Amino acid sequence: MGARNSFKNINTYANRGMTLEADLKASNDYYLVNDIAVIYKKPTPITISKVNYPSRVEAVIKEGYFKTPSTTDYNGIYKGKYIDFEAKETKLKTSFPLNNIHPHQIEHLKKIYKHGGIGFLIVRFTVINKTFLLTIESLIKFLDENKRKSIPISYFEKYGYIIKDKYNPRVDYIDILNKVYFGG
Repeated sequence: MGARNSFKNINTYANRGMTLEADLKASNDYYLVNDIAVIYKKPTPITISKVNYPSRVEAVIKEGYFKTPSTTDYNGIYKGKYIDFEAKETKLKTSFPLNNIHPHQIEHLKKIYKHGGIGFLIVRFTVINKTFLLTIESLIKFLDENKRKSIPISYFEKYGYIIKDKYNPRVDYIDILNKVYFGG
């Protein structure tokens, strides 16, 4: 009886889909293995302040804090250009709340752009299963022209680029970068 319930749970949850982070990891691994680009998820800067250390093998972190505000989630290089981006998911169907991205992250992306790098957001609307790439240029335009607290999906549809689901790479944002920045 217990085995049957466990099996049922596996079937129920097996096809729920990957998170954006897992999809991006798989995509970035694909880009790396196929020598297309070198893009990594940045580690979150954390300082450990308390550790329960009964033995080396059993050490457990008990307390820590964020050392400094992190910048964005991902960075790397593609075709000689520095790439830096933030990835977010929202369960909303019609807009992306701006409070999901911190002001220091937007400032960071602006600096990347100012110095010739490529900065952007990848936003997945999970309920409607749509993923968009929004360049920092389009994000700046929106922020300069609007006082809204969210970006409507219509703005993503007009100024962003839809990233179609694929098998490999799952989130092929490099295809969009080729079209937008490299004339391909």
